[in-house]
Amino acid sequence: MSRERIKRELPPAQEHIEKLQKVVDGGNYYGALQMYKSISARYVSAQRFSEALDILFSGACLQLEHGQVNCGADLALLFVDTLVKATTPCNDETLDRIRCMYKLFPRVHVPPHLVDVSDDESVQKLQEALGEARARVESVSSFLRAAIKWSSEFGGPSTGVPELHVMLADYLYTESPELDMVRISRHFVRGEDPTKFASTLVNFMGKCYPGEDDLAIARAVLMYLAQGNMRDANFVMDEIKKQAESGQHHELPESDLIQFISYLLQTLQRDALPLFNMLRTKFKSSIDREPLLNELLDEIGERFYGVQRRNPLQGMFGDIFKMMG
Repeated sequence: MSRERIKRELPPAQEHIEKLQKVVDGGNYYGALQMYKSISARYVSAQRFSEALDILFSGACLQLEHGQVNCGADLALLFVDTLVKATTPCNDETLDRIRCMYKLFPRVHVPPHLVDVSDDESVQKLQEALGEARARVESVSSFLRAAIKWSSEFGGPSTGVPELHVMLADYLYTESPELDMVRISRHFVRGEDPTKFASTLVNFMGKCYPGEDDLAIARAVLMYLAQGNMRDANFVMDEIKKQAESGQHHELPESDLIQFISYLLQTLQRDALPLFNMLRTKFKSSIDREPLLNELLDEIGERFYGVQRRNPLQGMFGDIFKMMG
């Protein structure tokens, strides 16, 4: 059967949307998922992309409203895949749909993985809750990474729409049983919401292990600086200090690493390469606590002072950002 004939014979998408809603409402979630996939594929094949997107969007929202995270995530990801096939430009209307699906993903309080449990049943329940949380976070991550990549390729900023990065960073921080602050920070730095990032870092200070708080702050500031973003680097540092001084939050760590960051922010405001190198030497032991800090400082040295990297294989930080999606 020719594509044109298929295109003519397919009914309006709304007919399928109404029928499939009854299937979902009846509790046949997996069966509905397969039907959403097969029916939307027919519209894609006929190049009736707009209707395919309507079907997938409706299905994703409906499944998520019924608490079916896996089914909803599958359809949300397929929605983004169809945006790519349709070469749909990044615009407010489509971003509104992505926002809508994102907001429907559940947020479930999961106890920390080191919580004290006293019996086998409690251990099993905790393990199940952690497993579900990891699966849920991975589903949202796959969906938003795909959306970021689509937005970067079809009219959005080269690194993706900032709001999508903030969505992903926030979900990773609030819902992950084990926090990956490097990954979270990378998305926040791309998200252009330093206020939310600063609040997240202050929150992290209250629940991390000793010695992780100053690393998280230093990493955040250096990530901004590696992108040449002095404004947000200073803002995050100032905002954390302000919240700490207010007495309502945890105190800013008093460590050599935080002192180094404060000196560095002042140094980069002027043409002072010798001072930049002196700071790296003086605070070497603190900087060496995490290899990423030295890589970021090499990026900063090249960006602000034209210093060529000692290792030509370095400089991958910016490329990693582009691939984060």
